[in-house]
Amino acid sequence: MDPVVPDSDSTKLQERHYYLLSELQTLVKDLPSSFQQRLTYNTLSDLALALIDGTVYEIVQGLLDIQHLTEKNLYNQRQKLHCEHQALKQDLVRKHKDALQSCKPHNLSLLKTSQQTELEALEVRVREEQKMMDKKIVVEMDQKVTDQQNTLEKAGVPGFYITTNPLELTMQMNLLELILKLQQKDSQAGLL
Repeated sequence: MDPVVPDSDSTKLQERHYYLLSELQTLVKDLPSSFQQRLTYNTLSDLALALIDGTVYEIVQGLLDIQHLTEKNLYNQRQKLHCEHQALKQDLVRKHKDALQSCKPHNLSLLKTSQQTELEALEVRVREEQKMMDKKIVVEMDQKVTDQQNTLEKAGVPGFYITTNPLELTMQMNLLELILKLQQKDSQAGLL
């Protein structure tokens, strides 16, 4: 029988795994101690394995790009709504000013009361529409988080699953931060 010779590809993978694990162990030291304690050797080793071929880096970058586009789109929608509200207010003020100029003195008090009611109604409408827009933004961003968790879980990234628990979300954000820092380090070293 021939002696068992380690396959050079598996040796390279093993070396890459040890390198990634070592880098992750170093990066974890920058996290708050409460999160350091939760990131066991096994979790970091599994994360290093998931990162070996670079696919997770590409997935994370794609998710970031989608998130940034979504945020920009939602911001633009909110700005558009704000501008529409400003235009409505300006139109109403102009309409009120014109009405005041052509109003007969004996109708002035009635007109001012009517205009105040109209202005208050517009302000209520504006607040309600802004509130609805803000709720829509929160729902859409929550959905993005769920989509990201689902995608990373399906990609086999340890620590990722669908949750709304704030502590777990913070842990997932810390894991993403580790992945991004490691990606940046690998990129600068020409390993990607």
